[in-house]
Amino acid sequence: MKLLITGGAGFIGSAVVRQAIAAGHAVVNLDALTYAACLDNVASVADHPEYAFEHADIRDRAALDRIFARHAPDAVMHLAAESHVDRSIDGPGAFVETNVTGTYTLLEAARGYWTEAGRPAHFRFHHISTDEVFGSLGPEGRFTEDTPYDPRSPYSASKAASDHLVRAWFHTYGLPVVLSNCSNNYGPYHFPEKLIPVIILGALAGRPLPIYGDGSNVRDWLYVEDHAEALLLVLSRGAPGESYNIGGENERSNLELVRTLCAILDAKRPKPSGSYADQITFVADRPGHDARYAIDPARIARELGWRPSVTLDEGLERTVQWYLDNEAWWRALQSRQGVGTRLGVGAVSDPHRGTVSGANRRSPEE
Repeated sequence: MKLLITGGAGFIGSAVVRQAIAAGHAVVNLDALTYAACLDNVASVADHPEYAFEHADIRDRAALDRIFARHAPDAVMHLAAESHVDRSIDGPGAFVETNVTGTYTLLEAARGYWTEAGRPAHFRFHHISTDEVFGSLGPEGRFTEDTPYDPRSPYSASKAASDHLVRAWFHTYGLPVVLSNCSNNYGPYHFPEKLIPVIILGALAGRPLPIYGDGSNVRDWLYVEDHAEALLLVLSRGAPGESYNIGGENERSNLELVRTLCAILDAKRPKPSGSYADQITFVADRPGHDARYAIDPARIARELGWRPSVTLDEGLERTVQWYLDNEAWWRALQSRQGVGTRLGVGAVSDPHRGTVSGANRRSPEE
């Protein structure tokens, strides 16, 4: 199968590219190479005869039409997106342009290509999304595919809008789509603005390790290689028009997660004295910070036979070791825009919580 993968130089997209090539697929990697993209992520497959790269923006319809005509893909896996919640607070327009307008433009290009090809039944448009579209959970319960949408940030609102567009193109035009919503990903090649790489690299540099609020926010963590495997399965076996929640079955609070990372670093690269956990610092919370996310992956387990293979403790140990072994990769990214600076901290008036303000220090988004 020939796959057109958007955002294939990003974190999750590059994992899909690498696994797809390993599984025998041909891959066309379409990426605009914005700040979080890195072609080193796919260097291991760059010379493969079944790999091609197209430098293009999903908002550029003419470029998309040329790429569809040139490569004639059997399926689209749409991962290109602005994805950093804190950046969406500071600049929501880029999220609307890429995640909403870009998805619309890609849908229309795919529909035109599919229609001109005679509407082949085997074609698929797989839209990859996030559990953040469902909003925030209390201490109990998990998100299912039927959970009503309740996005709370500009990022999650833009992804919710793109999900609705994809479903509309299925119901209105018959475009054969599948959707998936995932929990928080982590693993190798994670751009160093998100929680886990920020903590690993901050600990090694001796910097304060920032925790939003009291650290009680809970996330379900999914190892990126497990996620890539699940995405390829949804593409090949998912039912048109259906959505599949993909979770890691690994819930942990942010504070517990950071303490676990510190313990792994203590064992792998001990400090001269004390623990990396001594560097933990609590900072002002993010405006509108969702309390808990948790995925119910029963449908994908029941219908497609998939469950995650990597526990959180195993995955964190692998991830820490990868960053220790690949300093050249992350060093090269330290000068990119926004890395090392806390974003999304302008004073915000919240009638339920008063005024939230932030310090100008490094702090992550999950």
